[in-house]
Amino acid sequence: MGSVGDYVALLKPRVMSLVIFTAFVGMMLAPGTLHPVLAAVALLCIAVGAGASGALNMWYDADIDRVMSRTAKRPIPAGKVTPEEALAFGMTLSIGSVVILGLLVNWFAGAFLAFTIFFYAVVYTMWLKRSTPQNIVIGGAAGAFPPMIGWAAVTGDVSLESFVLFLIIFMWTPPHFWALALFKKGDYETAGVPMLPVVAGETSTRHQILVYSLLLAPIGVAPFLLGYASIAYGVASAALGVAFVWLAYDVWRKRDGDVARKATLRLFKYSISYLFLLFALLFVESIAGRIMG
Repeated sequence: MGSVGDYVALLKPRVMSLVIFTAFVGMMLAPGTLHPVLAAVALLCIAVGAGASGALNMWYDADIDRVMSRTAKRPIPAGKVTPEEALAFGMTLSIGSVVILGLLVNWFAGAFLAFTIFFYAVVYTMWLKRSTPQNIVIGGAAGAFPPMIGWAAVTGDVSLESFVLFLIIFMWTPPHFWALALFKKGDYETAGVPMLPVVAGETSTRHQILVYSLLLAPIGVAPFLLGYASIAYGVASAALGVAFVWLAYDVWRKRDGDVARKATLRLFKYSISYLFLLFALLFVESIAGRIMG
């Protein structure tokens, strides 16, 4: 019988924290208002749905997790939770989060959450991850949907503004995860997962990281260009984007030995800060706008 901590680990709490934050920013930026209790319910349902996706992912990927050093201590390969328990846990949370969000907030947001869980658990985990080196590119949509779900919880719809929030995370995902894949290439080779560095090689992966970084930088500035973020955000996001591109270029040009590994790790760590700071800036501006407006 797994402990509470083991079941919490099935939810991938670090991933869940990012989902909660980006969904909350989507709710704050959305036009209109939602009762604070309903807003809390919506955020909780989105968080639980994300955790359910994580549990289903760990259930299906238990064979891969056992042979990768990064994941070998997860609850299922460590023998603390059985695959059947993880599946039941994930399915129960999936259904519960969708039904409660639909009944108490709105069914558009509930359906969107259901689609996101399905996309991550079935389209990405069961199909893309094991079949194509573009798994992260396409599958990254699942991690980019939360701000749109948060927006939909408030408005019952989506918009160009919410799509831009999606696009920021969607374009951020490949360079972020490919940097990790370069660093952990041996793990993916052992597990037989066709990540880009394994299938196409490290040089091609470095090219792709730089290309996606160059595309990401202007998209990060888009909220200012579209008029729903201030010039302060525009300047800050541009500076953050330039730093991202520079670190990606550093990964592209440093290709051998420990120097290359350090450059890759720097980009991976910075990418987390980059996404957090962009959404934190949008959050602060939304709070300031509500106070002043």
